[in-house]
Amino acid sequence: MRSLHSTSRGANPHNLRFCHSSHSPSPKSLFLLLLPRTQFPSHQNLSSQTNSRKSSSSFSSGSVITASMAVSSPATGTQTGAERFSVLFVCLGNICRSPAAEGVFRDLVKKRGLDSKFQIDSAGTINYHEGNQADPRMRAASKKRGIEITSVSRPIRPSDFRDFDVILAMDKQNKDDILDAFNRWKFREPLPDEAHKKVKLMCSFCKRHDETEVPDPYYGGPQGFEQVLDLLEDACESLLDTIVAENKHVFDS
Repeated sequence: MRSLHSTSRGANPHNLRFCHSSHSPSPKSLFLLLLPRTQFPSHQNLSSQTNSRKSSSSFSSGSVITASMAVSSPATGTQTGAERFSVLFVCLGNICRSPAAEGVFRDLVKKRGLDSKFQIDSAGTINYHEGNQADPRMRAASKKRGIEITSVSRPIRPSDFRDFDVILAMDKQNKDDILDAFNRWKFREPLPDEAHKKVKLMCSFCKRHDETEVPDPYYGGPQGFEQVLDLLEDACESLLDTIVAENKHVFDS
């Protein structure tokens, strides 16, 4: 997941076999945010490295989450006419964890009647699944809890660092990749100097669970999807409480 190097090779059967194979080459040579659409990193190899690096220490959100005062819609770039707090959830492929986080958070926001105060989206650090709906297993598991996942996969992009007030990474490798991308992109186009401070770990907001990362359920069974939803429901509830408490200028208006 960590590498940000590109190659000039086009799509071919040799490349395609790495999509979900346990025999992928090093992620260092494959991963690239804003990859040409012909590059296909390994979902399985990357996620397994994330799990192997998992730490037993706990995280604290530790810093204030504040609105950037932006009033444009990340989806359209047009003025919304009212200040909204914008939240972006990010995982590897944007088909399991981050779409579920988006769905869980949207559900909580709707239940509190705060729809008009939020802009919510999700993205991936790779573009292999771009244009696809979320994994049907995750959609089914969420639906059993009354949560609809309707997002379509897309890769993270430079404008996300301008458009969103907080960017939630599902695991530490995702966070590293997001920050690596920011460090590259900031030399190519104007981005807020402090935008890297927007990137936080999803599980740093958990109160009922001790996990430090949201595990990738892609190659596991049904229980993995349930575990992800348990973690996300915990973290999203605390995240929403924190945002509302620390941005009264948005929510009291």
